[in-house]
Amino acid sequence: MKPAPFDYHRPTSLDEAFALLERYGDDGRILAGGQSLVPALNMRLATPRALIDINRVPGLDGIERSPAGLVLGALVRHAQLERSPVVAAHAPLLAAAAPHIGHAAIRARGTLGGSVALGDPAAELPACLVALEATIQVTRSGAGRAIAAGDFFRGVYTTALEPGEVVTEVVVPAAAPGWRSAFLELARRQGDFALAGLAAHAHVEDGTIREIRLAYCGVGSAPVRARAVEAALAGQHPDRAVVAAVSPQLDADLDPPGDLHGGPALRRQLARVLLARAVTRLLEER
Repeated sequence: MKPAPFDYHRPTSLDEAFALLERYGDDGRILAGGQSLVPALNMRLATPRALIDINRVPGLDGIERSPAGLVLGALVRHAQLERSPVVAAHAPLLAAAAPHIGHAAIRARGTLGGSVALGDPAAELPACLVALEATIQVTRSGAGRAIAAGDFFRGVYTTALEPGEVVTEVVVPAAAPGWRSAFLELARRQGDFALAGLAAHAHVEDGTIREIRLAYCGVGSAPVRARAVEAALAGQHPDRAVVAAVSPQLDADLDPPGDLHGGPALRRQLARVLLARAVTRLLEER
């Protein structure tokens, strides 16, 4: 199929983009990488009156260190997250997750801001941002606000974005010494959305987990923190027996949906498998 007719605009500033958003209201859609939006247009699942292509807006594709942490522009491509030495050094969880996103062609065009704004519950990057306790900066004409990643993702394709707002950057706090990351997922095929994925970020000292954050994707309507398991693992020097003992607490943390790819019981089991693998990886000698 082909998309329904639409007006196409390519602003060269945020002010111009905001003016277009005000002009079209709910009938205007922001176009960044287009890896989700363009298929939706072609299948006529989305029929906006206008596309507002922000790829020529300067200043949205930077990767920079600042006192606040690592600042990532909304137009940073997935491939940049995968290959950037700055990201690998200061946000290794994002670098580890990026190769799991679709295929090379998708990573070449897809953007961090697009993934954040879409809020797909099976996507890798939102779960990583929740685990990293990142902040998402959104801007509208004449104003901006910072939203904690844990508060930003609210449901299936539902976020804290309000009409007229655009995701402009993501700030990942500077990692303190002793923090380690691991990202794992299980999918039917390479490049598919995960049946279950886990972004793990932990402070490890002498083999003991002092603090751990576990954010799952694919097992809920948004990224899900496994807080009961986090609390059970804190202060532990976990071996297989300890992980096996705390794994049942995932039932209190997760309420996965069922679909044609697998039911809730399958996803709970996959979540347990990922937990064991992630803890093993976090405790590896480095």
